[in-house]
Amino acid sequence: MTQFTVSSAGPVIAVVDGMGGGIGAQIVAQLRQELPLELEILALGANAIATQKMMRARASRGASGENAIRVSINEADFILGPIGVVVPNSMMGEITPEIAIAVAGARGRKVLLPVDQPHFALVGIERQALTKQIGAAIDLIRQTLTESADLRN
Repeated sequence: MTQFTVSSAGPVIAVVDGMGGGIGAQIVAQLRQELPLELEILALGANAIATQKMMRARASRGASGENAIRVSINEADFILGPIGVVVPNSMMGEITPEIAIAVAGARGRKVLLPVDQPHFALVGIERQALTKQIGAAIDLIRQTLTESADLRN
């Protein structure tokens, strides 16, 4: 596994979503249940509705739109969301090529959920309930945070 370091100010997790924000809100809610409350969760929505839904799920801060995502994404040590956030024109066009490039090129470790879109399908991946996918993503983050803490000690 590649060594990964977390910023010294404490880990920041960006959750990126669009459309109605349902997946992003589920991610934020599970993060709040399973990881320490002092963890900073940055809700980045392709639209205001998605951001608002993630904020209601107890994200620390939120911002909406292409420029907000492009500017804020590099604050994150981890980036969670459906795989469509790195595919241009996904989510019915809400994920612009600029958003996809910004997310894919951001410094944080991308942890993407294999959620099919109408214009592409993911094959060779075992289908699981969304809550199980999110749980696996959180387990990966928890493991990385533990390994990072061990390296500092």
